[in-house]
Amino acid sequence: QASSRFVDKSLSAHPALASSPFASMQCSKMMALFAGVLLVLSGRPAAVASAGVTPVQKVIQLMDGMLAKGKEEKHGEQVQFAAFKQFCDDTTVEKKRAIEEANEKIDMLKADIEKYTATAAMLTKEIAEHDEDISVWTGDQQAATKVREIEKADYDTLHQDYSESVDALQRAIAVLKKQAHDRPQAEALVQVSALKDLTLIPDSAKKTIDAFLQQDPEGLEVSAPEAHGYEFQSHGVIEMLEKLLDKFIDERTALEKEEMNSKHAYDMLVQDLTAQIDQATQDREEKSEIKAKKLQAKADAQGDLTDTTTTKEADVQYLADLTATCEQKASDFESRQQLRAEEIEAITKAMEIISSGAVSGNADTYLPSLAQKSGSSLAQLRASGASRAPQQRASEFLKERAHALN
Repeated sequence: QASSRFVDKSLSAHPALASSPFASMQCSKMMALFAGVLLVLSGRPAAVASAGVTPVQKVIQLMDGMLAKGKEEKHGEQVQFAAFKQFCDDTTVEKKRAIEEANEKIDMLKADIEKYTATAAMLTKEIAEHDEDISVWTGDQQAATKVREIEKADYDTLHQDYSESVDALQRAIAVLKKQAHDRPQAEALVQVSALKDLTLIPDSAKKTIDAFLQQDPEGLEVSAPEAHGYEFQSHGVIEMLEKLLDKFIDERTALEKEEMNSKHAYDMLVQDLTAQIDQATQDREEKSEIKAKKLQAKADAQGDLTDTTTTKEADVQYLADLTATCEQKASDFESRQQLRAEEIEAITKAMEIISSGAVSGNADTYLPSLAQKSGSSLAQLRASGASRAPQQRASEFLKERAHALN
């Protein structure tokens, strides 16, 4: 009760402080604690006297030490939190930069994948077109070769017929021209009669030959005696055969030119088709190689996209956790700083109150009765630690009183 009256009287001397509920509560606790210190010190007058200070001055010294320690701890927390906040800020900037770079890389990889996919699809279409062209040109080449083989066979057959006909005509004409009155007519007639078996001899020529052969039927009989010395009358037949010979030679020459032109055209066609097939095959192989590279690049980009996405998601989660932790730490720091500031303010106000003249007068009035009523507590304090310093005993007493007040 004496301690309470001491505190009330002290606070009443500072109405502005007493009007603040928090300051009043904190100062009340401080004043009560330091009233206990004064009691401890008043119970050791010899120790106080030897120190050359009054109990109130001693309390002020203790409060000044508490104030310095409180400021030091407050500053220490500020330094520690500043380092932690710097870590939060630096790490946040780094993670945001990493996430932004990951987003840009993801967009780039997605664009690359789309580009590789489109390029591969285009190459697939072009390769299919090359395959179709190669197939068509190869078919054309095979068809042209087959036609050429047929044309060549027809040419060989027809050319052989012309050659045989020309040869037979030349022999028949030569025999007829060399025929004389003393030469057997049967040899000439056999050469002329052989012309009727040739396919190229026209029907009109064959009729003329038949008419010529019928002029001397006896000449065709092998068993009859050969006639000698009768007048040779084959001039019209020779003229006809010479015309046929010239005609066949001209037609054979035209046939040979046509064959040469046909062969040249075939060779040019085959050469052109072969060049087109070779070029298309080369283009197909190059595009197939490019397509394989694009598909490999696409697979690599997809792998990079998966890795980048995974890393980004981990960074996003880490940033979220870091932000939550930093915000919680900041909130806790603000709360501790406010508490430290309030404690420092309360100690400062308490020191102002104790240092005032009103407190000194109240101490003289109330501390004696407070010392008497608290004698048993002080006696117990002295009995339990007589060998300890007054400051140590005061500290323990303050802790006990603080626990009781709280």
